[in-house]
Amino acid sequence: MTARNDLRLLPWSGPEGKPCYLSTDDKGGYMSRLADNLEQASDTLDDQDADPEDLRRLTVELTGTLRDVLRVATSRGHLLEVSEPQRV
Repeated sequence: MTARNDLRLLPWSGPEGKPCYLSTDDKGGYMSRLADNLEQASDTLDDQDADPEDLRRLTVELTGTLRDVLRVATSRGHLLEVSEPQRV
């Protein structure tokens, strides 16, 4: 079992607002990179003296991410329409 101080607190909450932790030795893994990117984005947005180029780059990345989320949500919505039983 992993000791609590070996866990990494993630920058998002789980169900019911409870904290989420990551237990991994792979600092370059998908979840670690995702957490790093979210922390970096938050830090950039919180920085009153952020470089305009950093803000532009962040805006481009966030816009692309929102576009991807919309595609997935739309796709899943179509799947739900197809898989829902017909009500009579």
